[in-house]
Amino acid sequence: MLYYMFEYLEKQYQLPGAGLFQFLTFRSAMAVLLSLLIAMIYGKRIILFLQTKQIGESIRDLGLEGQQQKAGTPTMGGLIIIMSTLLPVILFADIKNIYVILLIITTVWMGIIGFVDDYIKIFKKNKKGLKGRFKVMGQVVLGLIVGAVLYFHPAVTIKEKDSTRITENFKVEQVYGEEIKAVRTNVPFFKNNELDYAEIIAWMGDGFENYAWLIFIPVVIVIVTAVSNGANLTDGIDGLAAGSSAIIVLTLGIFAWVSGNIEFSGYLDIFYLPRVGELVVFIAAFAGALVGFLWYNAYPAQVFMGDTGSLTIGGVIAVIAIIVRKELLIPLLCGIFFAETVSVMLQVSYFKRTKKKYGEGKRLFLMAPLHHHYQKKLYHESKIVTRFWIIGILLAILSIVTLKVR
Repeated sequence: MLYYMFEYLEKQYQLPGAGLFQFLTFRSAMAVLLSLLIAMIYGKRIILFLQTKQIGESIRDLGLEGQQQKAGTPTMGGLIIIMSTLLPVILFADIKNIYVILLIITTVWMGIIGFVDDYIKIFKKNKKGLKGRFKVMGQVVLGLIVGAVLYFHPAVTIKEKDSTRITENFKVEQVYGEEIKAVRTNVPFFKNNELDYAEIIAWMGDGFENYAWLIFIPVVIVIVTAVSNGANLTDGIDGLAAGSSAIIVLTLGIFAWVSGNIEFSGYLDIFYLPRVGELVVFIAAFAGALVGFLWYNAYPAQVFMGDTGSLTIGGVIAVIAIIVRKELLIPLLCGIFFAETVSVMLQVSYFKRTKKKYGEGKRLFLMAPLHHHYQKKLYHESKIVTRFWIIGILLAILSIVTLKVR
């Protein structure tokens, strides 16, 4: 809304200034401040409402220290994150931008799936919640929508550097050509850092590029499903998922900023993505919402995000990474999610394998996901979370470094 007001005033009165892209900084700052305030002010009211309605967490006895004290803590706190994100986005972002539209759809879609899961757990007294196949089906459908839109929508383009020229001041300047449709992504740590999904099916012969969606859309589905489930597994102790996600989201904000700026993208030799700069407003609002939620979710937690929050967080992170062509960085940037997911996969597969071989299942970890392993080793919850945050920050720095290190 504010975006359109400024755009109208600039056109109507030919206002001096640096233009809409520079106004992005102001709108992003306002979005992060507003989302933070909404989460902190109205978050308390939502927590009290959840307590009044007795919407509390039902704790399974896993034999972890301090676990029973968490029983009855309000859950579905992901509603705080969703509300605190969407209101500033509607106010400050260009809601006609295709990337912003996709992220709003992702937030609402994954929020609904998570809400249904939490509702079944709390009100239907079914600790398993929404059946896994329905949850995965929802993630797959979202991945299909996101992949199809990014592949077929005419506004999803890149600009390539056609050549260089010497200016009057004897400086080298990049010359960009027309916007083109392409399913290319950046490959970290490599000098020739481009991967074209279409090249994977080049063996099909002439016209193979027309069928690149056969590769691209399934890749998007896998990424959306994997990252949303990874965030869900990470949400096990106070502040871990919210804090780790805030670090990841802020890093993706940097990628969105440089990818949407023709000068920065040229200097860093990454794709210039027209209209992607608008993502920074959404990311700012989302980061503010996560930090505001963390105010109440830090140890000892006054509220849990539930699947309403964790599935939404994972879905949004996955879609942003795909939009800014950094999906191949996910194992590094989302290393905490990745480690949690792999620990569960290894635990389950090793248990089944040893049970089949020896008649009795054995475990690699004291408990999975990984954070529970350290709880079993009697590390305090806050120490585990802090150390995971530190690792998350290091992974974020390494991810940013990939912009230049090749």
